[in-house]
Amino acid sequence: MNSDRYKTDFDRDGIVIVRQFLPKVELDDLARNLDRYIREVVPTLPDSAAFYVDKSRPETLKQMQHMGGDLFFRDYTKHPAWCALARALVGEEANSEAPEWFNKPPGTNSPTPPHQDNYYFCLKPPQVVTIWLALDQVDEENGCLRYVAGSHLLPIRPHDRTNVLGFSQGIIDFGPNDRVREVQVHLQPGDAVVHHGNTIHRAEPNRSTAHHRRGFAMVFKGISCRRDAEAFARYQAALEQQHKGLGLQE
Repeated sequence: MNSDRYKTDFDRDGIVIVRQFLPKVELDDLARNLDRYIREVVPTLPDSAAFYVDKSRPETLKQMQHMGGDLFFRDYTKHPAWCALARALVGEEANSEAPEWFNKPPGTNSPTPPHQDNYYFCLKPPQVVTIWLALDQVDEENGCLRYVAGSHLLPIRPHDRTNVLGFSQGIIDFGPNDRVREVQVHLQPGDAVVHHGNTIHRAEPNRSTAHHRRGFAMVFKGISCRRDAEAFARYQAALEQQHKGLGLQE
């Protein structure tokens, strides 16, 4: 892994793609444990930890978070390849949050609104990255991630409440000047894309009829990060309000 090249691209663009980040044997092991978690653990979780497009249809599971209660996924946060990549890009030691899993089921209206992760995290300095690993082939048809290159170098944009479960806040002034700078990221299973906490990104719905768009992600925060407690409290209040409005059980 050429960390120096990745670091140069990452510092300039706020994103970097790492092809074949996870070898097939490790990808298969991760997939088996995700299948186990969905089969055995998800039915026991509160609504705030497993989101569905339509809860009456298990195949529409769209997001899982707070996965650190499971032994495999708790230990996975120490995976050496993930930690080394995060450390190289952040430029300091970095620790992972609990893993998350994302899906865009086929034939569902599941857009991801334009947002910046650090609006949610409220970290200063913003030494935080998300490593997003493709579990399926990801392309324009099934809702690939789209990043505004270089947006991490500018201030956090204004956000407001959305009606998209799992993404409670979205940028309110996203427009043509952003779209013209977007980079579509197409991935194969085992490829990873890493983005800075301030990088603007979004995704279209999955317009395919048969192909899921699943990804497994971990957020790494540099040891210099400190949370703005007041801003985070405001975000948490907005998140709770959204969940109550959608009728979720915490």
